[in-house]
Amino acid sequence: MKPMTDKHFATLRRHMVEVIEIHADLLDEELGHATLDRRVLAAMLRVPRHVFVPPQLATLAYQDTALPIGFDKTISQPFINALMLDLLEPEPDDVVLEIGTGLGYQAAVLAELADRVWSVEIVEELASQAEARLQQLGYATVGIRVGDGSRGWAEHAPFDKILVTASAEQPPPALLDQLKPGGRLVMPLGPAEAQQLIAIDKDAADHGRMRGSIPVRFGRLETVL
Repeated sequence: MKPMTDKHFATLRRHMVEVIEIHADLLDEELGHATLDRRVLAAMLRVPRHVFVPPQLATLAYQDTALPIGFDKTISQPFINALMLDLLEPEPDDVVLEIGTGLGYQAAVLAELADRVWSVEIVEELASQAEARLQQLGYATVGIRVGDGSRGWAEHAPFDKILVTASAEQPPPALLDQLKPGGRLVMPLGPAEAQQLIAIDKDAADHGRMRGSIPVRFGRLETVL
C-alpha cells in the first residue's frame, strides 16, 4: 500500500469534521444546540491530528475514537475535543491554561483559537514529545511544563479560560483561584462511573456557576503529594 500523503490526511480531516457535525446534530437535545462553534471546527481542519499520535496509529488519527498515546493515556475522540472547546469558547485574545497536555493536540487547536496557551503535563516523556511536535509545526504560543495539573500554573495566572482533560470529584481549588472573574473552566466532574462534562463560569464575586453537558469517561486527574 502506498504511504499516506498530506492530501490524504487533509481528506480524512474533512471527513472527521463532518462526523463531528453529524454527532452534534444527533445530540442536539442534550447539548442544547445542533451545531458546534465554526471557529473550533475550522481550527480542527487546520491541525494535523495524525502528528499528535504515535506514528503507527497515524492512519487511525481521524476516526471518531480515543487512541492510546502511551503511559496509560489517550488522545480523546475528536467529537469530545470539539465539544470541550465549544463549551470553553476561547477568544482570540484569551490566555488559556490546559491541564493534561498529552502529545499536544488540544494545545495546538487551542493555539489556533487563543492568544497564549500554557499547558501542564504530569508525565515528563509526554511533555517532551508534545513540545517537539508543537515546535515542529511552529506553535510558538504554547508553553509546556511538567507538573501536578491540579495546582495549575500560578506564574502565568490569572487565566481567561481553563481546560482540564482529566476528571475529578470536584474542581481543584487552585484552578478556580487562577481563573479570572468572568472566566470559564471546562472539565469532567464526578465519580468514575458517572462523570459529566461541566462548564464553570466565575463571576465578579469569585462564585462559580456550573452548567452540565453530556456524560463522559476520562482518566482521573493525577496529583503529586
